[in-house]
Amino acid sequence: MTSVLRVLFRIALLAAIGTGAWLSRDSPLLRFATASVAGSSPHQQFVAQLGRSGVSETPLGRAWIASASSAVADAQPVPSSVNRTMTIAAERPVALAYLVTLKRGQLVDIRATLRSAAPAQTFIDVFPTDQSMATSLGGGLGALQFEAHADRRVIVRIQPELLRSGTLTIATRVLPAFLFPVALATARNLQSEFGVDRDGGRRQHEGVDIFAKRGTEVLSASGGLVTRVNETAIGGRVVWVWDSARALSVYYAHLDQQLVSVGTRMRPGDVLGTVGNTGNARTTSPHLHFGLYERGTGAIDPEAFIRADPAHGKAR
Repeated sequence: MTSVLRVLFRIALLAAIGTGAWLSRDSPLLRFATASVAGSSPHQQFVAQLGRSGVSETPLGRAWIASASSAVADAQPVPSSVNRTMTIAAERPVALAYLVTLKRGQLVDIRATLRSAAPAQTFIDVFPTDQSMATSLGGGLGALQFEAHADRRVIVRIQPELLRSGTLTIATRVLPAFLFPVALATARNLQSEFGVDRDGGRRQHEGVDIFAKRGTEVLSASGGLVTRVNETAIGGRVVWVWDSARALSVYYAHLDQQLVSVGTRMRPGDVLGTVGNTGNARTTSPHLHFGLYERGTGAIDPEAFIRADPAHGKAR
């Protein structure tokens, strides 16, 4: 029996006795993925199974494991998106890795599909660049989203399972983590950025302004709980939403109408009010003032949370 056939036989045996049930598992999009019940990513579980079955000691098993490590070590910086299609041969194990730069509030969306004659899974892992790479920050099968909670660089590794041939298609994108909060508007509607002077320099702008017609729907940019609906001299009619997943308070100001009440649970895209110019915006065109606040820090720049590429075409 050739080494390839021996490996195939061992993998088939694992699946038959149930210890390799992951082979047929359908994995949905894993957002904020950290670890499985076993405390490791699907890729790490697979490597452990290869070790228990003895496959990791075969030439192909060793080559597959080595390619995973070398890909991470050799990861190269990439632009905000990658679209690639390539042919994979079972006898030549391969892994691909990309170095991705994320701002706080951005996420990297990764999709990888292997079209093969036999059912095949593709492992995706995200690794830090500033810590030990023994454990991935997030791991999944076929699709993964990883959000940055601080400015950082991460390594994205993609590897088809052992002994599969076919066409591998990869698509990665860097995206804002939040939904854009004004219906039918885009980043082009941003006309005032975070930190610019207000009131002759006596204070700084603690958010971004999104201009739109009066009455345009204001959408909840993330999920959360409405904690305050009131009116103030500066913000006019305002709504505050507590995003517990990120420990951030999301602030919507100068509303014409407030369409939610305290205690309402919001999903991304739910309508919470309409654009206006109440408060100290009464002499300006209607717009939404959108802000983010963190306990212990105060206001933080929200632009990367809602703008696909805040490094280019900055709002003024």
